[in-house]
Parts: sequence; C-alpha cells; structure tokens
Amino acid sequence: MDTHTSGSVDGWHDGLPVGKPGVMAGGMGLTLHSVQIGQARAVRIQGRSITTAFHKSTVAGPVAVATLGLQGDEQVDLSVHGGLGKAVYAYPLEHYPFWQEARLRAGVIGGDAALEPGAMGENLTLTGLLETGVWVGDVLRFAHCQLRVTQPREPCYKFNAAMGFATAAKAMAQSGHCGFYLAVDEPGTLQAGEPFELRPGPRQTSVAQMFQTKMFKHMR
Repeated sequence: MDTHTSGSVDGWHDGLPVGKPGVMAGGMGLTLHSVQIGQARAVRIQGRSITTAFHKSTVAGPVAVATLGLQGDEQVDLSVHGGLGKAVYAYPLEHYPFWQEARLRAGVIGGDAALEPGAMGENLTLTGLLETGVWVGDVLRFAHCQLRVTQPREPCYKFNAAMGFATAAKAMAQSGHCGFYLAVDEPGTLQAGEPFELRPGPRQTSVAQMFQTKMFKHMR
C-alpha cells in the first residue's frame, strides 16, 4: 500500500507532477519566447499627458535580472507594476490571437497589423503556460535565475489605451487572459528561447481563481 500522501515523491509534489526542464504536466513545452524592457515616456490618454513604461521592446541576448526587475526596464506606477512582488510581468503568447481578433472587432485603426511580443506590457512572453495552469507560489526555474508567481495582473485604463479600444480591460476580465507577476527569488539572467521548469508551490490558490475574485468591478 502506498503510504505517501504529501511531499515530493517519485517526481510528484503533493499529488501534482513536478516539472522537468522545458516540460510541464501533459508534456507541453515551456519556453521563454521573448524578453522585453521599456523606458518611461509621456503619452496622451483621454486628453491627459501620462508617463508610462507600458510599451516594451524585445531584447536579444542575455538580460540581467535583479530583485526589482530586468536591467533596463523602468517602472513608473509601482501600484501596478514594480516592487519585490511585481518585479517581472509574464504573459502567454497563446493569448495573442484573442487580442488580435478583439482589436479587429472593435474597429481599431491598424487592428489588422500583427501584435508584437510585449504588446501586453509584459517583460516575458511565455509559451506553454497559461493562467489556468499556474498557482500563486509556483516557481519558474530558468537556467540562471528563479522567479516565483505572486499574483495576476489587473487591467487599467492604460491597457485600454494600449489596445486601442475602451472595453479592453473588460475583455481581459471576462476572458481571464491576464498574465501574472513574478518575484525574483534568485537573480541572474534570462534569454529569449530558453526552456524553463515549473516547480509547484503550495498550490492553494490558482492565478485564474485569484483573478476572478478581483475582477467583479470590471464585469459590471
């Protein structure tokens, strides 16, 4: 009889498979598709001049990762992005077609142009890992650094402006395509194209569950 009910045993942690490098449950590959950083700049939103670092550009080669984020990435509104708990923002590449279609339906000028990685304001564009498959406390283990999931991203008026239509935040709330913030447990470097490993944390609250509880204000 198997007497093991918890802990890490034979590749499992509390009844859940422990990730291998570049692989998660179900055999899906986990890859860092691209890395983005952004500098603060003034933009006009709803007739006001707003300073934001939402707009990101991809970076080739290794990027240094410190406890407060990626080297060269500025953070303006620390209530939204920044600090130890929200040092890095990750977003699934798999959601990009959803936003492409949403922009087309909304009649956004230039909405037929492909969205480039970083268009969601994310530092890391990931493949193989969605909000429904990650929990607060899970760890993304890369070759040279370690990041821990802390919370989902909450949309704001800046996201509406970036997407080009007024109901973008509501669309994020309804779809759950929010991405998630990461704390830097082990500083180091990241590079586009590298695989990573998902290591389960306590698995008490999923990113999707936490996001849903936060989104009632956008669903009305």
